[in-house]
Amino acid sequence: MRKSGIIKTKILSYEAIGKQVKAWRKKNKKIVFTNGCFDILHLGHIDYLSKAADLGDILIIGLNTDASVRKIKGKNRPINNEISRSKVLASLFFVDAVVLFNEETPYNLIKTIQPNILVKGSDYKSGSIIGSDIVKSKGGRIVTVDFVEGYSTSEIEKRIVKMNK
Repeated sequence: MRKSGIIKTKILSYEAIGKQVKAWRKKNKKIVFTNGCFDILHLGHIDYLSKAADLGDILIIGLNTDASVRKIKGKNRPINNEISRSKVLASLFFVDAVVLFNEETPYNLIKTIQPNILVKGSDYKSGSIIGSDIVKSKGGRIVTVDFVEGYSTSEIEKRIVKMNK
């Protein structure tokens, strides 16, 4: 299969991820889940996602749709559309699946996937992480990962605006 074809196979629907997770579980794979907007992929994202991938065998990313990003971040976001963002994430060798979700939170997606490990940035408190109840009820764990200082999409956006004034 061509590499562009491999990227497309990693972008899954809700229905397809449910079936794929069952197949991975039959092989006793440890499933890690994280989510976000991942609007402008940068070093902070790569560091965060690679550390998340190191925690298990399979890394699944829940990706906010354009509509849900606008609800969370405002009318000027996302900068890159959901198709672009999903393909960029799926092109990373350590990412096994990308699933778009349209809600403001990935709660229903987490319920579908039932990951062994749920990962969020260390700016979240373990008890306030959406879906932690689902993961803990199945004996899974919640992990927070520190961010690389100075790298965030909002910071990059501000620098670009400042440079163009």
